[in-house]
Amino acid sequence: MASSPHEASASALGYLFQAQLALLELLRGREERPDGSISLELHDDVAWEKDGQPVELLQVKHHIRSVRTLGDKDDDVWRTIQSWMDTHTPGDEYGPMLTLVTTQNARPGSAMAALKGPVTSPAEALALLNAAARESTNKDTRAARRAFLGIPATQRAVFVKRMRVIDGASSIDDLDEQVRIKLRAALPDGHADSFMRQLWAWWYEQTVDMLQKRHTSVSVTRLMQRISRIRDDYTSDRLPTLVEREDFSAEAETELADSCFVHQLRWVGAHRQLNKAMVDYYRAYTQTVAWIEDDLVDLDDLARFEGNLADEWQREFDWMLDELGDGATDREQEQAGKALLRKTLDQTRYRIREAYDEAFFSRGKHHELADRGRVGWHPDFEARVKSLIRAAHG
Repeated sequence: MASSPHEASASALGYLFQAQLALLELLRGREERPDGSISLELHDDVAWEKDGQPVELLQVKHHIRSVRTLGDKDDDVWRTIQSWMDTHTPGDEYGPMLTLVTTQNARPGSAMAALKGPVTSPAEALALLNAAARESTNKDTRAARRAFLGIPATQRAVFVKRMRVIDGASSIDDLDEQVRIKLRAALPDGHADSFMRQLWAWWYEQTVDMLQKRHTSVSVTRLMQRISRIRDDYTSDRLPTLVEREDFSAEAETELADSCFVHQLRWVGAHRQLNKAMVDYYRAYTQTVAWIEDDLVDLDDLARFEGNLADEWQREFDWMLDELGDGATDREQEQAGKALLRKTLDQTRYRIREAYDEAFFSRGKHHELADRGRVGWHPDFEARVKSLIRAAHG
């Protein structure tokens, strides 16, 4: 029988919860494990590593609005124990710590409750798990329970001694807030949402890389370096880059293909630059909207920046016209316009913030100005832009 949509969504939420919890866990452990790293789906759902070796395995269980408590005969318990038996030697007293993280609450009087910190009772938990393994009639957990009871008694005691339970964990709805609490000192005043969007975007990239084994783990040091780098973008002379090259889609390219700035590029024969120009335009435009929404820049900042770009362009445009003279051929006008385009897009003298030097933004803003007909490359661009507008309304 096919899984229901509800089951599929719960599974997807479980994986997302696991990825988000790993970030929170890195932040929680940065003081106790400053030289540690976190991995995903390598040694376990989530695992702490040191020098490439697992020191703590975390099985992560997420339940949506569950009011049931976690008992010793439940599937989650025995699936977790089965996973630990399958991947590591149960009786290894020097093996990694084994942690079950669940959004449920451990049932009072259960082994799960006995394994809760800060002080656990492994002997009590062992007796309760032994009893649950013998008494349960759950067919789905039968193999795990038999395997558990098949471990020699002394090794089984070592196995349970390495276990602990973290119950009542924050649900996926609350993890962002928990991360914010851990980052309280780093969050920029008034721009916490923007900061968190950048951090989560970076973390999801790391998650994908770990799942695809492009790298195995993310260290506390690397996380803190990224947080510091993001935080630096919110100082008075910098801005964060919120739109990446990969955000430009095929749909956006189709929408921009007949734009005025694209025609302007064609008029000077810059055909090979069309795609790059559309990417720069899209990023600069979308970036500007995001900055305004997050109150990172205001309209006066943008007007001043655009005014500086237009003034610099006007000076170069006038020089081009003087050098061409009145008798320039069509080919000469096109070549002069292309040279002006290249020189203008290479101009980085003016910046919206002193230390924000992303070249795409300046190039993209020039294309925005060209799209409005405020600047142009071909000597006769003004007349051509007017013709475009008449045709569009025609």
